[in-house]
Amino acid sequence: MTAPATMEALLVDELPAGSEWRYEPKWDGFRCLALRTGGEVALWSRSGKPLGRYFPEIETLIAGLPAGDLALDGELVIETADGLSFDALSQRLHPAESRVRKLAAERPALFIAFDLLGWGKQQLEQTPLAERRQWLERLVQKAKAPSLLLSPQTGDIAQARDWLKRSGGALDGVIAKRSDEPYRAGERAMLKIKHHRSADCVVGGYRSAASGGGVASLLLGLYGDEGLLHHVGFCSSFKAAERREWAAELAPLGGGEGFTGNRPDKPSRWSRERTAEWVPLRPELVVEVLYDQVTNGRFRHGTRLLRRRPDKRPDQCRCEQLSHPLTPAGLADLLRNG
Repeated sequence: MTAPATMEALLVDELPAGSEWRYEPKWDGFRCLALRTGGEVALWSRSGKPLGRYFPEIETLIAGLPAGDLALDGELVIETADGLSFDALSQRLHPAESRVRKLAAERPALFIAFDLLGWGKQQLEQTPLAERRQWLERLVQKAKAPSLLLSPQTGDIAQARDWLKRSGGALDGVIAKRSDEPYRAGERAMLKIKHHRSADCVVGGYRSAASGGGVASLLLGLYGDEGLLHHVGFCSSFKAAERREWAAELAPLGGGEGFTGNRPDKPSRWSRERTAEWVPLRPELVVEVLYDQVTNGRFRHGTRLLRRRPDKRPDQCRCEQLSHPLTPAGLADLLRNG
């Protein structure tokens, strides 16, 4: 079975307004296109990689849905006591089948459905979103499967703004789609809006540029309740001149211990950085950065520098800045009731 293309999203700054728009939460999980053709089930990632062996319980779910061929677009998520866990999803990408099945038994994944491309004799790709949504609601209602959830959808921009404010942890923003549009596979035919947050962080070290000299990335830290400075992420994408300027600015801070808690000795699974070598600094410089998602107490992606904060004491930069307002109870309500 050949991997199909999914409809993609274009990142924009603002929610579009108008009666033709429908809004949905952007879930922080694994995008998944689930196909059932002639009784054969396949799960595909957005990049065209097979996911079935990592989520056998979802294969079983799709196989047991009401009869007929099926093409279902959605998000794989894993619910924990603290909300949805992206890290629990990532642990599934393991080469050992026994390990995958053990994890699936301990924490089964859920499929949050947000589009239906075909069901039985109904070929829906060229039909408007509003009609596809009706078919999707019918399928989910008929299936009555606890692990198949219907993603909320609204035409109320105030509701969409509320979802955007609650982004973090489970939600990764809001998706906007035109209700009169077909499913345009392989095109950026929907819009995504993300809610970025800022945090004041201590610069506890840096990594040097591989070529041209200067600073490639600032290593960021926050203080925990125990008083230790923990590495939480990095800030990079500096121009050549900026790299040299940073090197000159940070030189007087050399010789310090840097991070006293979790250290950046090894690149994280979320980090694009390729080297573990770094230079520790005295924790005196504070910067404000823009970030999107937090996983296990650290920034999942690289952050963007906003400004230096000479008015802020390093010990005021604490891990509690990264907590998000979406509680487990609120999350369950959002998942199941919209």
